Amino acid sequence: MNALSLMRNLVRRAILLLLAGLAWGCTVEGNPAPGRSVTAVENFLADIAQNIAGDRLTVHSLIPFGVEPHEFEPTPKDLAIVSESELLIVNGGGLEGWLEEGLRSIGGTRILITASAGLIGRPGDGPIPNADPHYWMDPVLVKTYVSNIRDGLIQFDPSGEAVYRRNADGYVSALEDLDRWIQSQVALIPADRRLLITNHESFGYFADRYGFQILGTIFPGISPDAQPSALQIADLIQQIRASQAKAIFLEAGSNTQLADQISQETGCRVITGLHTHSLTAPGGPASTYLEMMRYDVLLMVEALR
Repeated sequence: MNALSLMRNLVRRAILLLLAGLAWGCTVEGNPAPGRSVTAVENFLADIAQNIAGDRLTVHSLIPFGVEPHEFEPTPKDLAIVSESELLIVNGGGLEGWLEEGLRSIGGTRILITASAGLIGRPGDGPIPNADPHYWMDPVLVKTYVSNIRDGLIQFDPSGEAVYRRNADGYVSALEDLDRWIQSQVALIPADRRLLITNHESFGYFADRYGFQILGTIFPGISPDAQPSALQIADLIQQIRASQAKAIFLEAGSNTQLADQISQETGCRVITGLHTHSLTAPGGPASTYLEMMRYDVLLMVEALR
């Protein structure tokens, strides 16, 4: 190749590189922010956050599918993931009681988004007095999650503000659609049958929003670790008989032994497999937050209508 041909090839490559750079610069709004580490503690939070982040960021979940946050025990590897995260998203309200001590031990600095910040807890026996952390069981309350996550992402990645605001608005619309759909489904259940018996207290905000009465729980309190007394079980059996409640609802992975005993005493059906604290793996029936809520509602409606 002669000197003139070589020069032409170099000029042509330089022009192509310049044009590519201009084209890349024109689409900054939708481009990912490379090398940024974002972690959400719960996988349903990771799903909500990913919908807001869009293609700009990848949100990783700390707790694996199928693991109850109340029972999660972080390993050194988990704490290392948190330590390396520039942005950490938590539910708050006392759900991640193990995390405060963990953050002190790993040190470092990061942006922390508390998704439930600003919400007022309903009475409960949770880790924080009079605060039930299960706000996400009411999709209307999740709109506050969206606002908090959106604002945190903007702080973390200011150049993506337009993307985060647009995606957040779209997800709020999806939550409003979900809320209307749930109301339409609950309307199929006669009012006197809208009675919930669950394995532990996690449906309070859901019941408040959609007109259910929580008749009782097998395990008292917010955490499923609490053990019921014989007197508490006898009292629950009496309430089921008096109300003629139709079903006991257990979350996925729950031990059915006590529920089965209560069922034998009362004739109340045991419905298993509700997903509340964890999504299913991709391809499962509840692999997103929106799908999880729809899946649970359909199980309830089928059992109670």
